[in-house]
Amino acid sequence: MILRLLLILNFFPAVQVTEKKILVKQSPMLVVCNNEVNLSCKYTYNLFSKEFRASLYKGVDSAVEVCVVHGNYSHQLQFQSNTGFNCDGKFDNETVTFYLWNLYVNQTDIYFCKIEVMYPPPYIDNEKSNGTIIHVKENHLCPAYWCPDYLKQCWALVVVIGVSAFYSVLVTVALYTCWVKNRTNRVLQSDYMNMTPRRPGLTRRHYQPYAPARDFAAYRS
Repeated sequence: MILRLLLILNFFPAVQVTEKKILVKQSPMLVVCNNEVNLSCKYTYNLFSKEFRASLYKGVDSAVEVCVVHGNYSHQLQFQSNTGFNCDGKFDNETVTFYLWNLYVNQTDIYFCKIEVMYPPPYIDNEKSNGTIIHVKENHLCPAYWCPDYLKQCWALVVVIGVSAFYSVLVTVALYTCWVKNRTNRVLQSDYMNMTPRRPGLTRRHYQPYAPARDFAAYRS
């Protein structure tokens, strides 16, 4: 019995420690071809009714704070940068997304997300993730067929264009078929009208012109 109690007491602290850990997952690499990027950081912690701070750092030693948001779900969150980056973002109960634009080639580096619980105590932050390498390429080196960061959106656009083109071809073929069928019916109807027998009219009788008979006896007398 005592052994069971000890095992239970040892189990609860382990559960508490696991719950206090914030795990963050990031994409290993993002290639930027349009000078803007969306970096999503998925975390495993319930931040509802808590005051938190989410930030994005640049560099192996996380020396540069790129973008930060601070607050709770009861107020509108404002993303800002104190280091000259153009940033914005959105926050939900599973993911924080940092949106960066007007990036330069020399800003290619590794970026880390950091999630912190500021209140209520105790203070909690995430274990350092593997980070995301953001590779900013020059515009003239980007292929002409380059898609945005989210390839799903690119494929969705291709599918919509393909369906629209197929529908247009289908409508065109249907209209052409109706036009040909209508034209054929008109030609057949015209030929039928020309072949319909008509009632013959009255025939004229040709009469010999009337000439009075001559009285030859009168000439003899």
